[in-house]
Amino acid sequence: MNFKKLYFYPILTICALCLLATNRLSAQEKIPQKEIPIVAWFGIPEEEATVERFEELKAAGFTINLRGCSNADQMEKALDAAQKAGVKLIVACPELQSDPENTVKRFMKHPATIGYLLRDEPLASDFPGLSEWAKRIQSVDKEHFCYLNLFPNGPKEHLDALGVKSYREYVSRFEAEVPVQFLSFDHYPITYNGMKEEWYENLEEFSDEAKKAGKDFWAFAMSTQHWKYPHPTLATLRLQMFSDLAYGAQGLQYFTYWTPVNSEGFDYQFGPIGLDGKRTVAYDLVRQVNQEIKALSGVFVGAKVLWVRHTGPKIPQGTIRFDKLPEPVRVLETEGTGAVISLLENDGKQFLAIVNRDYEAPMRLIFSADAKVKRILKDGTIVPANAYTPVMTVDPGDIVIYMWE
Repeated sequence: MNFKKLYFYPILTICALCLLATNRLSAQEKIPQKEIPIVAWFGIPEEEATVERFEELKAAGFTINLRGCSNADQMEKALDAAQKAGVKLIVACPELQSDPENTVKRFMKHPATIGYLLRDEPLASDFPGLSEWAKRIQSVDKEHFCYLNLFPNGPKEHLDALGVKSYREYVSRFEAEVPVQFLSFDHYPITYNGMKEEWYENLEEFSDEAKKAGKDFWAFAMSTQHWKYPHPTLATLRLQMFSDLAYGAQGLQYFTYWTPVNSEGFDYQFGPIGLDGKRTVAYDLVRQVNQEIKALSGVFVGAKVLWVRHTGPKIPQGTIRFDKLPEPVRVLETEGTGAVISLLENDGKQFLAIVNRDYEAPMRLIFSADAKVKRILKDGTIVPANAYTPVMTVDPGDIVIYMWE
């Protein structure tokens, strides 16, 4: 008897079955990825605007660089280098304001041009002048966007300084007076004293005003330690970006990419690229979060937000408590600080995004649903939701996503 054959064939059979199982796992369906704008605010400076630097920026998951140049010639050099790396730039140089029509004509056909920077954080009194400026640009180029970023919400003193009685008035007046393709605002919620109470109210109001206007909105995460804002962690970056997406943001921005030279006592430190031009820990954190965002982009890009609710012993001001399960969900409970729960519709499917609102502690989630409900893993893989136990732990600031048709 040939004992070698007796043992050899079963081993071959086992190996073949293992290989088949591996192939099946590797061939699991994934959610299709879509292009989402990810902006490096205060990005690569003109003296560092090389192909290698833009490739480094792209490797971290950014698609757009935003950094002013000292003149139009420097802007053109930056555009040329960015094009070779596959990165887009928002044009920003003095000539765009002093001679907008000719400057736009110069750059509008450049493959790396994606838009034009007008200004950051305008007051209500600035709206008429910005409107005229935008119209002059758009008289030449209607294809590329005019970029303006708005202030966050705040107390009465802040609103008085903006020249409005309410934050909704500020946003709605801007939208009515200044012709822009989308709305953008910044709000950096995490300070050394904890999370700002008004952040989610800001997301509620801004997303609602954008919806009323029929326009997309872009939002931010803080990625550079300065002033009252601590060094970012994986959890704080996830919480900001996943909350922005849960409310329907169609563009994401980081402040900053390059660490600014310290001025006015802000003490900037440890942006993704440090003052010495070298990568910091924040670079790797941002890259990881951007990889996760891209893997899940098919959930959020082009999605319609049906509603956003909150759980927890205390929900943030200006938000609505979660009190009704979507049709195929049987159980949804959270323990701890609570969660952001967003129901979205995209490409004929519905998605339920659950974000742990705590950036320091994990959240216990209990979830059970009908057999048709799928779960979207962080790499975009689609698996049956009931393949997992009903009880799970969600990392600080992290997201869990379910899908059904």
